[in-house]
Amino acid sequence: MTILLSDPRVRAVPVVECGEPLVLLPRDLSPAGALVRAGLAQRLVAADRLLPAGLRLRVVEGFRPVEQQREIIASYAAELCGLHPGIGAGELERLTSRFVSPVDVAPHVAGAAVDLTLVDVCGEELDLGTPIDATPEASDGRCWFAADGIGADARAHRDLLAQVLGDQGLVNYPTEWWHWSFGDRYWALATGAQHSCYGPLAAAVAA
Repeated sequence: MTILLSDPRVRAVPVVECGEPLVLLPRDLSPAGALVRAGLAQRLVAADRLLPAGLRLRVVEGFRPVEQQREIIASYAAELCGLHPGIGAGELERLTSRFVSPVDVAPHVAGAAVDLTLVDVCGEELDLGTPIDATPEASDGRCWFAADGIGADARAHRDLLAQVLGDQGLVNYPTEWWHWSFGDRYWALATGAQHSCYGPLAAAVAA
């Protein structure tokens, strides 16, 4: 059974903040200028080098301020309330967390997560089955990493992401093929680590 970010087991993971700074990813890796923890940046650069010739990682988002996280939660929760009239608070949080994490455990807020895809030598995005940030509803569930109903190319590209990122210790959030993290509470639970090493950050200050 898939563990979602709203699961109490994620919140139960201790946070032992290591104090590692946010850094700006190289422009060729993230033209959008994503910020991530230094250790995650090193792993992403290494993973990018493991790709076959002609393919690159493209990071579209890293650190996300708390205020932005709350806005995404509110917007998606409102959409779900419209689809499920009378939904209870607990079920609403569970469904919402398939697409956006509760603030207190959010990997992006800790600078511990990235949303990324694969591009070719011209910088064109490859087929991975859905656009980045496709909700479960909009994608008919194809946003899940292991979803059926995607083409052979998309499956191969997802598997390639899993290979190069997994080799660097990153973990995927199963409901979002594009979301990968390292050092956060979800990562700790998934890997059996005793604690996370990255906690929520109040502001984006790059080293």
